[in-house]
Amino acid sequence: MTPKRAGPKSRRTTARKTPRVQPTPEALQAFVRNEAIKYLDDPNVTSVGVGYKHTDGKQTGKVCIQFTVRSKLPEPELEAAGTTLIPKTVIVDGQEIATDVLEREFHPGYQVVKLQAKSDRKGRADPLVPGISVGHPSSTAGTLGAIVYDAKTGQACMLSNWHVLHTLEGKLGDTVVQPGPYDDNRVSQNAAGVLERSHLGIAGDCAIARIEHRGFDSKVLDLGVRPGRIARVQLGDRVVKSGRTTAVTFGIVTRVDVVTKINYGGSVGVQRIGGFEIGPDPAHPGPGGEVSMGGDSGSDWLAAKDGKATDIMVGLHFAGEGSGGPDEHAIACYAHSVFEKLEIALQPPPVSKGKVATQAVSAGFDPDFLGVSLPIPALSSSKAKDVVKVGRSKLIPYTHFSVCLSKSRRLCHFVLWNIDGSQLKSLSRKGLNFVKDDRIPKKYQIGDEVYSDNRLDRGHIARRADLVWGPTAEAKAANKDSFYFTNITPQHQAFNQSERHGLWGMLENAILEDVDVEDLRVSVFGGPVFRKDDLVYRNVKIPRDFWKVIAYRDADDAKLKGAAYVLTQDNLLDDIEALELDPFRLYQVPVGKLEAITGLSFGALGQLDTFSGEVEKAAPEAIGKRKQAREVRTRNEVVLD
Repeated sequence: MTPKRAGPKSRRTTARKTPRVQPTPEALQAFVRNEAIKYLDDPNVTSVGVGYKHTDGKQTGKVCIQFTVRSKLPEPELEAAGTTLIPKTVIVDGQEIATDVLEREFHPGYQVVKLQAKSDRKGRADPLVPGISVGHPSSTAGTLGAIVYDAKTGQACMLSNWHVLHTLEGKLGDTVVQPGPYDDNRVSQNAAGVLERSHLGIAGDCAIARIEHRGFDSKVLDLGVRPGRIARVQLGDRVVKSGRTTAVTFGIVTRVDVVTKINYGGSVGVQRIGGFEIGPDPAHPGPGGEVSMGGDSGSDWLAAKDGKATDIMVGLHFAGEGSGGPDEHAIACYAHSVFEKLEIALQPPPVSKGKVATQAVSAGFDPDFLGVSLPIPALSSSKAKDVVKVGRSKLIPYTHFSVCLSKSRRLCHFVLWNIDGSQLKSLSRKGLNFVKDDRIPKKYQIGDEVYSDNRLDRGHIARRADLVWGPTAEAKAANKDSFYFTNITPQHQAFNQSERHGLWGMLENAILEDVDVEDLRVSVFGGPVFRKDDLVYRNVKIPRDFWKVIAYRDADDAKLKGAAYVLTQDNLLDDIEALELDPFRLYQVPVGKLEAITGLSFGALGQLDTFSGEVEKAAPEAIGKRKQAREVRTRNEVVLD
């Protein structure tokens, strides 16, 4: 049979197909954030991200937009379940991209599972190292992920999750304990730091706590590396973490640019957290096939190579699969997003010549704020028993200030605060209310019941205007914190109306403006003078006198200097409802005399005293019959040479 001669090829067989261009990773990420994220409003959808499509239960190499749901339902049942059908394809950057739907649900690591883990992960550690138990006193236990540094101050901090260090019950300035309360409930003995900053949102579930009372080593437990670099992962990358519960586990990145919907409960409720997904690494299986378990939250995910950890940090673990999945998966925040949001670094920032890296200032009074450590006022033994403590500390920390609170008087013994005149902000007090501090028993706080229907003002000890400085978020936190009743004392309206033509309220301004203050930084101590014969009004003793000590560094000679002042209310509050009242008087006094008036000891502050005034012939009874006192009548008399 003669074979047929081959004819010319048809156009159909010779036409070349236009190659399909895969959307860029940036285009896929933008689609997830701008379009696919809308599906998270569906109660059945738990996350959306970029991953490899699964066919017949097996992963392919085809990139897709991947959805996870609580339950995969037949199409006729979708409407009754309040959910909708996810399309088989979507358009990304002009290209048709397949979708994939997997059954998977995630939960933050609140629940701690008891395992026979190494005791050194759950016990008290000094120095602190990544991979051990840590937590807020109201939490159970999570993991200290990494030792990081405040990018502004250089202060060493612990990095973990919001739901580990902050929690629903917490606030900036709270004590953080190590180990976490689940592993050791003696929280009063385990203070390890102070909650500095936190975030819960697309950028991550993350928080840092300033390290106090402990040493630290950044080498990750059982991994033997110190994180030194940050990178962004891609699909298929191998990673490893060291966690409180499951110790060292390896994984493979199964989805990127994931937005996960997680219910944190309480007032926080459902939040959308950005990050990437990790599945088990079959070459290095974890205990029971687990990638993570409760208590591993906050672990640092590092890039892995040849079964070993590198120094490249890629993520912060914050959630694990709750139920419904055929295998184990975990979710991590992107390291670069966390570091940008929290303003932290893996190495301390360089310190300029002649400058001193100080403690972080966003939570609590910083005694090293001026470059030299200032002594905290010391209480007599009887007064020390009268202090309300948070944990073991006699100081209650807030943003840029700390309070020492009296149990018996329900007012502050004193308040300590820092002022950075170069970063002061002008913020409104609109919408801010005076509130009691939930960290402190209500019986030790005076509230609105004392101030209603009379001429008493709620008087700030640390001025609101002094505290509102730094980055906007930090300044706003200080603005709000200034309205806690622990920073407030009852003051007659005339206190603010007279105040020596504004001098009492503007002592700090006068020093900043009239003296060449180094770096425009000032530290202030202040409080009421407690007297046995103070007028009792509505079961509260009303202080007649107030005091301040202002410390600063003189830019001309770099010397640390200080000045002490008393504003007397003597004979002012004999009749709170009266209209005709004696005026206030402002005096500068030696620090030594102030110690006699207040019963406090100011230590080395007495050596900084600028007082050199003449003997006041008619010293007021409010400051005692002292030989030395100087009435301040004008702004020019605020500071003595």
